Amino acid sequence: MVSTYMGRSRWDMINLLLPGHPCFIFLLLSLLIIPSLTGLTEAQSKLCRTSCGDIPINYPFGIDDGCGSPYYRHLFVCSTSGQLEFMTPSGRYPIRNITYSDPHILLTDPFMWNCQDGNNFRPTRPFSLDTSTHFTLSSQNDYLFFNCSENYVIMEPKPMFCERFPEQCDSACDSSSYLCRHLPECASALRSSSCCSYYPKATESLRLMLRHCSTYTSVYWRNLGVTPPFNQIPEYGIRVDFEIPVTMRCLQCQDTAKGGGICGFDTETQNFLCLCQKGNVTTFCKDRNNSQHSRVVAGTVTAVSVAGAIGIGAGIWFLRKVRTKAPVTHGVQSNENRLF
Repeated sequence: MVSTYMGRSRWDMINLLLPGHPCFIFLLLSLLIIPSLTGLTEAQSKLCRTSCGDIPINYPFGIDDGCGSPYYRHLFVCSTSGQLEFMTPSGRYPIRNITYSDPHILLTDPFMWNCQDGNNFRPTRPFSLDTSTHFTLSSQNDYLFFNCSENYVIMEPKPMFCERFPEQCDSACDSSSYLCRHLPECASALRSSSCCSYYPKATESLRLMLRHCSTYTSVYWRNLGVTPPFNQIPEYGIRVDFEIPVTMRCLQCQDTAKGGGICGFDTETQNFLCLCQKGNVTTFCKDRNNSQHSRVVAGTVTAVSVAGAIGIGAGIWFLRKVRTKAPVTHGVQSNENRLF
């Protein structure tokens, strides 16, 4: 009698979990909805990283998809070592600094010539920007080309050359450049190689120069914030200017009095979203008239829900299979119908 009672109790418990029973439906909804809501809360509270290493990440940029402005989507990568990198058609470049008050980023190109190279000219690659983005090469950059062929490159003191040939002035590579005579950090590094300064107006011009020159480097003029004429000093690197798209919706979203959200966008439609601690809205976090946007930028909820649905479906298939094959033994447990 004891074994019969125990067998019936166990099968009664199993029947509660079979499809169609109210308890099963409640369990199904719990497994599907609760993890999704948990994922939503976690995704919103940890959505957009605000720094990479010691470089702050503010609007309009984002290193997590859906953060910042869609104009700058998929252009920044934060490595596992905390190095922020900028992606262009010519490669990935380490970012030295981002300045938001005077919007620009400073890049380092490991392939460019540096003082340690001296007369050892390593293979290089031409730097290029995607012209469809809101980035532009700063006019504060100067490009120095080394060991160029005089048969293909016009290397002349530019002031004198432009006086004689004004129509070809833009084609000349200035051999009397101040920077060639005063290389930053290593004035005498190039004693036996030629140097000239030229500002390429397009990527193709840069490629053409590098066909006839051994290598090149970029020098930008850093502003010291003091009174001219000694308010700038030359440093190695590439300055890239950017625009900050300012909209009323983003300003309202960021307003601490209205919830202090983060400006972002829908990863599918690229429409504006204000990212808040408890969800996404289309206006600002404390707007009671605006319902929460269900889409999660990183797709956390979708992933959890799909995983939960797959797991539940597998469970339903397993229980149906067990119920179909289980022999009728009038509540007596045997080796054939044992579940555990």
